[in-house]
Amino acid sequence: MTSLPTTIDAVPSSGGRPTVAGESDRVSAKTWLAVIGATLGAFMAVLNIQIVNASLADIQGGIGAGIDDGGWISTSYLIAEIVVIPLSGWLARVFSIRIYLLVNAFLFLVFSAACALAHDLTQMIVLRAVQGFTGGVLIPLAFTLIITLLPKAKQPIGQALFAISATFAPAIGPTIGGYLTENWGWQYIFYVNIVPGAVMMGMLYFSLESAPIKLSLLREGDWLGIATMAIGLSALQTVLEEGNKDDWFGSPFIVRFAIVAAIALPLFIVVELTREKPLLNLRLLFRRNFGFGVLANFLLGVALYGSVYILPVYLSRIQGYNSEQIGMVLAWTGLPQLALIPLVPQLMKRFDARLLIAVGFALFAISNFMNIYITNDYASDQLFWPNIVRAVGQAIMFAPLSAVATSGIEAKNAGSASALFNMMRNLGGAIGIAALQTLLTKREQYHSNVLSQAVSVFEPATRARLDQLTQYFMNHGVIDGADAAHRAYVAIGKVVQKQAFILGFSDTFYALGAALIVALVAGLMLRKPDRLEAGGGH
Repeated sequence: MTSLPTTIDAVPSSGGRPTVAGESDRVSAKTWLAVIGATLGAFMAVLNIQIVNASLADIQGGIGAGIDDGGWISTSYLIAEIVVIPLSGWLARVFSIRIYLLVNAFLFLVFSAACALAHDLTQMIVLRAVQGFTGGVLIPLAFTLIITLLPKAKQPIGQALFAISATFAPAIGPTIGGYLTENWGWQYIFYVNIVPGAVMMGMLYFSLESAPIKLSLLREGDWLGIATMAIGLSALQTVLEEGNKDDWFGSPFIVRFAIVAAIALPLFIVVELTREKPLLNLRLLFRRNFGFGVLANFLLGVALYGSVYILPVYLSRIQGYNSEQIGMVLAWTGLPQLALIPLVPQLMKRFDARLLIAVGFALFAISNFMNIYITNDYASDQLFWPNIVRAVGQAIMFAPLSAVATSGIEAKNAGSASALFNMMRNLGGAIGIAALQTLLTKREQYHSNVLSQAVSVFEPATRARLDQLTQYFMNHGVIDGADAAHRAYVAIGKVVQKQAFILGFSDTFYALGAALIVALVAGLMLRKPDRLEAGGGH
């Protein structure tokens, strides 16, 4: 594989220039300032997905939104974010990365504060969409800065910084969201962006050098690719977010959007593969390391966002936890990562990066398999060790995966590589959550049918339990015997439904573990890069 060229067109030097072969791998403080500022922005953009989801019920109540319609508060953000990620590399070349990053960072903070002031659902959806469109820019550009500004020996450190946004932010989001909502009010989940956002803007302002705006690139833009990509991804994201709620293809709304996605996305692929100057260089996916790296990253998104979705639902529905209690449980999937991720570059110096990827995916898979035998008493104490194992796996896996996948990417392809790598992880999350929602519903129905057949009035044990419950209700104020018997039947039904849900949740954890095993196989297909180092000079 070829080494990263030293000519950077899309990303100007930020104080320290890129390393030329034979020069020192030292990086200036100004360059580190740019990388850290950009990764802080990516952290906030990713955090705003989960921090809002954790407090969605409170937000819906605060603005008078219904349960069904309130889902668009998250959907609008995700659609805008996933659409803007592929556009960001090209637009950064048009407007210069300094102007494009600073303007979008500023607008992200403005619209974050505006979301806290929304009075109704329409306002919130519009504001969240713009917030997602501006915040989505911060994710791929942070990744691009890492793989273009940093020399090979320092890139693992940058990838470790980026891992904090990619894996730590989704894990800690419910913890922060739950605490702020329960103690300060849901508005503060938006206000929390202001202070770190101001710090981020200061770091970027002083570290990124000015570069000329190239509006002429607008005439050369892949407008057909942009249009088909935006329409296709928007339609697909809408189908994934709303499909389970609307009974998938039983809904004309979902069918129409599915048809749009099925036409637009293949057309986008054809356009990108045939254009001389495509929006995204999809041919990068045919490179062995990048292709298998993107596949593993897609499945990581399935498991990462899927587990952050399924655990709160389980704790809320089965254990009756509030948002703050759920956040405290999930903290153990986040906090250990904060301690471990800074050690990963040193591990990459001592061990083959592919070994770290394999061990990380294996631990993440094991953490899910540890949860497949959950019972009615399975709560925070029982989830502690699975969450710790998951945290260790996520911490040691992401930076090596990013480094190996992008090890042969040239500077001219850095924007496309960053967009594809980050977009596919987010898309994996959307598909994973939609699949888990449907799996949970279908498996709950299946287990409910099986259990209902076993809990029959013809069974002596069932009749005995009904008699006990009927007597219990009569001893506690229910005078009418028929009413007490009816309540006994309802109580038995709730027990069966709860047990069916518990078994359904077990199945979802099994599915997550299976997805991670496939990711592990994809990781094993990676070829050792020609040059991949982790800190220190030569």
